[in-house]
Amino acid sequence: MLQRGPVRERNVEDEVELVENGTYPPNGSAKEEKAGLVSGIVGERSMEAGGEGGTLNTRDKRALALLVALYLLQGIPVGLAFGSIPFLLRSKLSYSQIGIFTLCTYPYSLKLLWSPIVDSIFSPKLGRRKSWIVPIQTIVGLLFWWLGNNVQQMMEVEEPNVHLLTGLFFTLVFFAATQDIAVDGWALTLLSKENLSYASTAQTIGLNTGYFLSFTVFLAFNSVEFSNKYFRSSPLDYPLISLSGYLHFWAFAFVAVTAYLAVFQPEDPVTAQDQDDMDLKKVYSIMVEICKLKHVQSFMIVHLVTKLGTAANDAATSLKLLEKGLKKEDLALAVLIDFPFQILFGYLAAKWSKGEKPLRPWLIAMWTRLGWAAISMLLISNFPQGDIGTWYFLLVVACTVGSSFSSTVQFLLNTVSNLGGTWPKFFVLKGIDAFSVAVCHVKDEGLDVIVSSRECVSDHGKAACAELGGTCLTERDGYYWVSTLCILTGVAILVSFVQPVARRLQTLPAAAWRIKRNGR
Repeated sequence: MLQRGPVRERNVEDEVELVENGTYPPNGSAKEEKAGLVSGIVGERSMEAGGEGGTLNTRDKRALALLVALYLLQGIPVGLAFGSIPFLLRSKLSYSQIGIFTLCTYPYSLKLLWSPIVDSIFSPKLGRRKSWIVPIQTIVGLLFWWLGNNVQQMMEVEEPNVHLLTGLFFTLVFFAATQDIAVDGWALTLLSKENLSYASTAQTIGLNTGYFLSFTVFLAFNSVEFSNKYFRSSPLDYPLISLSGYLHFWAFAFVAVTAYLAVFQPEDPVTAQDQDDMDLKKVYSIMVEICKLKHVQSFMIVHLVTKLGTAANDAATSLKLLEKGLKKEDLALAVLIDFPFQILFGYLAAKWSKGEKPLRPWLIAMWTRLGWAAISMLLISNFPQGDIGTWYFLLVVACTVGSSFSSTVQFLLNTVSNLGGTWPKFFVLKGIDAFSVAVCHVKDEGLDVIVSSRECVSDHGKAACAELGGTCLTERDGYYWVSTLCILTGVAILVSFVQPVARRLQTLPAAAWRIKRNGR
């Protein structure tokens, strides 16, 4: 899940340090600049500025409430794109087509590329952060309203236009990622210095709540079965919350919060020294110098390849459970049970990652993730016929919580880790279709009609086969082939490359991660 901490801004004239845990820790710099650069580079940051946090005064309480609201709004489109929409599309699209839709999540992993622009370009009249937050949230609100008016038509056709949906949600995720950059930077001036550590709390609560609402809560209340079972005395043929209604509600929320920001929320003016330190070329030059460091390059490669072993499990296991017959409200309940464990594991991961070997918990987590990926594959292969029993559901919950634990430990590291979990999804879902073989068996004619695998995983394809008087039979399920290949590849990479490199990197002194500016 998407758990991220806040960021401490740094002066670009100071030495830029990277330490063993993959973040840029405070080094006592006198100035606090370049939030956009550092927030983009760090992505999943550790909050060391501000210590444990002081007593919250009235101003800080209001600032904290505002930050929670802004991060919550950010989590709404992210939860839809990363969570709910693929599940809603699963019954009508093949794995390859859902793989195309996963491309819409890439901006969240690539926000580093434009974070300096967000930090450097703004309107002095509107404010450094509000120059981005106000127009972005207005656009997202208007886009949500338009989607609310049209999304049902897009989704209810026999085969939704996946390219159009991908483009629309790519835009939403891009704006959410850009808002994240601006809000991260604003947190440093909204909160007093002694309470900067509360920015991490605001982000964790806000973003996870937004994601949780758009994924778990929405998915449950969008289910007709869930709505009838728990909230209605007489069953109806529509859910409590439709996708259109959900989008309309949050469109209003985006516009309302934006109007409040524009009218009632002041922003500290930018000083002449601030503007001098916001040179765009200077920021990008530092990014290039950082990426040229040998140890940084090794660290980035580790994160780009380390999640290959669990890529199939991350991308396809939940979709495969739905294909096998698990109800989406049951899956939503499993994620609901997992939610408090993520908060707990986030705390434990941060605690365990301190010390002389900060990457050791991460390596253990990687082996744990590979183990849960194998267990999940066995879980799919033994899916019960008919309704699932209590014990099988508890196994689904256990796999969800187990993967969540190890994912949280890994996710603390940095933006490249996020990208490492995103880029394989498209290829994994494509591979599942490529390795699958299915037939439409027409019993009356004693004939097997060969069809592409996608025709026997979508409801549309199964219905077409049924019209011929046949039944879709999967002769070779590409999920098991791709999952096995991913796990074996993950083990090989972990043993031959990731473990040796990680153990070497965690023993390096801070000086090995440092670049110096102006000869210092």
